[in-house]
Amino acid sequence: MKDLRKLLIGLFILGILSPLGLLVSGETWGEWSAEAISRMIGFIPKGLKRFSNIWSAPFADYRVRGTGEMIGYLVSAFGGMLLVMLATWVIGKILAHRHKKNSDDHVS
Repeated sequence: MKDLRKLLIGLFILGILSPLGLLVSGETWGEWSAEAISRMIGFIPKGLKRFSNIWSAPFADYRVRGTGEMIGYLVSAFGGMLLVMLATWVIGKILAHRHKKNSDDHVS
């Protein structure tokens, strides 16, 4: 339980630090649009062009209705962490159940 507490504290700190790039430069590193990449490197890579319209973010531009960009960024960071932790927990439970079932099958 003590290790879990340390992990959660570390994740909380990372979540709070997540908008640093936004604070320093006014943009988030690596989250450029196809047009921004085209301006930076002179062209849009084929894969990016082909797949750029498949997914749109739940909070476009980190905007959560009624809040500023910073709050939206924090909501996105913590929401993403919660989703990853939930998915990891569910997958762990499924794998543990399978492992237990396989162990029980070999014993009998």
